[in-house]
Amino acid sequence: MLTDRDRIEKQKRSLSLTRLHRALSRLTSTVTMMNTGAHPDDEHNGLLAYLRLGLGMRVIVACSTRGEGGQNALGPERLGALGIMRSREMEEAAYELDADVHWLGHGPDDPIHDFGFSKNGDWTFDRWGEKRIVERLVRAYRTERPDIVLPTFLDVPGQHGHHRAMTRAAEAAVGLAADPSAFPEHFDEGLSPWQVAKFYLPAWSGGGDTYDDEVPPPVMTLPLEATDLEPVSGVSYDHIGEWSRYYHASQGMGRWYDIGDTEWPLHLKLSAQGSVAEASTLDSLPSTLADLARETELPQSVVDAVMRADGAIGKAIERFPERSAIVDALLQAAHQVEKALEEAPDAFLETHGHRLQRKLVEIDAALCEAEQVFVRAVAEPAALSPGATGTLILHLSGNAGTAVVDASIRLPAGISASVKETSPKQIVYALTATADAPLTRQYQPGWSSLGGNGNAFVEVRAQVGSRSVTVTVDLEEPLTVAPQHSLNLQPNAFIIPVDGERPELAIKAASAGRVSFSAPAGWAIKEADGALTLSPPTSIRPGLFAITPLVDGQPAMRISPIAYPHIGRTSFREPELLRVLALDLKLPDGAKIGYVGGGADRVGLWLGRMGLDVTELDAQALSGDLSRFTTIVVGIFAFGSRKDLAAATARLHRFVEDGGHLLTLYHRPSDGWQPDATPPKRIDIGSPSVRWRVTDPAAEVTVQEPEHPLLKGPNRITSVDWDGWDKERGLYFAARWDEAYVPLLAMHDPEEQPLKGALISAEIGKGRHTHTSLVLHHQLDKLTSGAFRLIANLVQPA
Repeated sequence: MLTDRDRIEKQKRSLSLTRLHRALSRLTSTVTMMNTGAHPDDEHNGLLAYLRLGLGMRVIVACSTRGEGGQNALGPERLGALGIMRSREMEEAAYELDADVHWLGHGPDDPIHDFGFSKNGDWTFDRWGEKRIVERLVRAYRTERPDIVLPTFLDVPGQHGHHRAMTRAAEAAVGLAADPSAFPEHFDEGLSPWQVAKFYLPAWSGGGDTYDDEVPPPVMTLPLEATDLEPVSGVSYDHIGEWSRYYHASQGMGRWYDIGDTEWPLHLKLSAQGSVAEASTLDSLPSTLADLARETELPQSVVDAVMRADGAIGKAIERFPERSAIVDALLQAAHQVEKALEEAPDAFLETHGHRLQRKLVEIDAALCEAEQVFVRAVAEPAALSPGATGTLILHLSGNAGTAVVDASIRLPAGISASVKETSPKQIVYALTATADAPLTRQYQPGWSSLGGNGNAFVEVRAQVGSRSVTVTVDLEEPLTVAPQHSLNLQPNAFIIPVDGERPELAIKAASAGRVSFSAPAGWAIKEADGALTLSPPTSIRPGLFAITPLVDGQPAMRISPIAYPHIGRTSFREPELLRVLALDLKLPDGAKIGYVGGGADRVGLWLGRMGLDVTELDAQALSGDLSRFTTIVVGIFAFGSRKDLAAATARLHRFVEDGGHLLTLYHRPSDGWQPDATPPKRIDIGSPSVRWRVTDPAAEVTVQEPEHPLLKGPNRITSVDWDGWDKERGLYFAARWDEAYVPLLAMHDPEEQPLKGALISAEIGKGRHTHTSLVLHHQLDKLTSGAFRLIANLVQPA
């Protein structure tokens, strides 16, 4: 349930006059534009702000993945949980633009998912399936009927392979979407062929800190320019774009620019006229109702109705913010649009009927805004378990209380609603979930600026003047059906050596249900006085073992809450497993480790589970006596996220000079990494980063210094330790370094030169500084054996 502050923040962000102006601006255009990208945050936010809020177009962001393979600058969420988080960020970013979202991929279990960085579109298609992603784009075109499609990036060497694959697929889908012989199964679902009128490419390079396009962009055919300000806010469209990008906070987005972009040069690649120069994106498109009225062979009555509707919409906009005048004009516009739909010939409706139908939906939304028919829908609790009950309350404004005709609630399967009480201020429904109610899906297929989102929403019908209008209202917090009991095992993974003594392992099981385990032969789990202990077999081979916990006799699920101010509260559920990694692991003698985390990795936790002496260092500890530690580990991004760490840089340097071992995990150049000041001696992080990473997790690794102390003990690192890595080898490699550093490894992606900046180490004073760009934090989370053996070496005393 939202707090008072949460609700105040939501109300401040959604002011009545702003909503009304946006609702009216939707009515000015009959054009739909789709921006295609591979990840949440790929969208051209400033450009989309101009097209939607400046030109009135319907804007759709078509995104292939949920970003689940990326990084998280805010917290520990990874993979599926990160996909949930970034999906919510995309929805909030779309809300700021009044745009829609069409998802093509549906989480890490879907073939089309974010599997990490790829340098080649063909490699991406190998994972996604080229036909599969093209089919989903064809379906998106036929469903949403965009007039304009614009990919975010170019399909050129030096770009992210996911971006390249999406741009190539988006172009291929244009011709197929119009082909009646392509994917005929769509037609059984009520879809029909659709011709995208214009396919653009960005006429600018995607180069920068991350990417490095090897070829110049295509020639500009349209100098799209937006020098005016958005009327209601009085700010530039690019600033509104940054308001939107602000919600991609897990990716470090949201920057302040005193002067934003006002030009977006485009290249028209496909159109009926060919690749021709244009003065506007709207050239040759029916961009208003008046343009539709000029279609040939329309009956005069239809022409008159469409023109009257166009005029009435113009009058409504002209009279803003006079609500009664707006209502009168919009009622007339709705009447004329309905007349046109009734009398227009079939050929016209096949091409343009969807535009008129959407105008009716948009007019209804604008009428409710003008009439101030506000409805707030709140489910308590927001998560129901099978067999549970709850309530749903519709809070009505004064106008809604007198104007609401009725409301119907669209609920997930297995949940029913009945009216419990009514009053002029609210309607209360009792919710009941059946004992076998299925769990709701975690990844929604889309998001609409007009509402109707989530697993449940409310259809409100209200009488406004002579018209019964229908609008969809989203719930304040999404309603979900979740397992009755969540299980949280602490820890849910153990690291044990195959040799030596193996003491009993203590487990805490947090669940309101009855917990039991399905353990393989030789493993014993005992319960005594509410405590659980796990006893491995006396003889154990190296490998990963999974033990399935049960709650009330069913496979257990872990529900992890996700809560951040910019996206509110949500959660991610996944099967809970007790995993045990048995390996040949030796720990360094006498190591006392201080861990400085930036909230983006769990390396400190894993070092502790390995059996090492680890202390988390907060600001006070960083300013205290560091000599009590043999090794200090700085987590990924930490110099950028922790001001106390940046302030302690000189003390860390003295720690090294006095005999300590400083281990820094990878940082981006933007993470407060100053080459001459952050490390004890100069290290330059490679830029653009696309050139300084190895994305093939099976890339051959050449050991440059096999007898180096960090590679020969306490665990001798061999080729076996590089087997089974997940997603990638490393990123943000060091490009240049002081001669004191020794490069220990070399590796590269196919057809590239070896990179030697993945692991470098220097003796400095009496101590040592080691910097690694290997994705050790991810490998530890995936229980990759070699990563544990390697990091045990890297944290040894200097």
